[in-house]
Amino acid sequence: MSRIIALDYGSKRTGIAVTDPLRIVPTGLDTIETKNLFPFLNEYFSKENVGIIVIGYPTHLDGNDTYLTKEIDEFLKIFVTKYPHIIVFKQSEWFTSKQAKAVILQSGISKSKRRDKSLIDKISAVIILEEFMQSKIYIDYSNAQ
Repeated sequence: MSRIIALDYGSKRTGIAVTDPLRIVPTGLDTIETKNLFPFLNEYFSKENVGIIVIGYPTHLDGNDTYLTKEIDEFLKIFVTKYPHIIVFKQSEWFTSKQAKAVILQSGISKSKRRDKSLIDKISAVIILEEFMQSKIYIDYSNAQ
C-alpha cells in the first residue's frame, strides 16, 4: 500500500505529515520553506511510495476563498502535471492552527518550543491528515479500492 502525505501549505512554510505504508498512523514529517516544497517532494517521492496527497484548503467560514486559496490552486496545477499518478484531495483546514496550538500546550512542551511556528505547521498537517482519514470521502475511497 502507498503512503498518504498531507500538507499545511503556507506562503512561507509548509508543514508536512505522512502515514505509514499501511495508512494507519499519521505522523508529522517536517516543516520546510514553501519555496523548497517541490525539491523536497521530488526527493521524498523518489524514496517512498505515495499514492495520495491531501492539502489543507483554506476558506472563510462562509465558504469564500482566503488570500491563500489562489496560491494553493496554482501549486496544485503544477503538482498534478508533475505527479499525475498521485491522487489529490483538498481538506478543509478550519481552525487547524488553533487545534495544533492546543495539542502543543497540552503536551507539556516548553514555552520557547511552543512559539516555534514550524512545529505548529507540522502538527497542523497531522490534524489535516487525521481529519481526512476519518472523513467519509477517504472511507468511501478506501472501500472502493
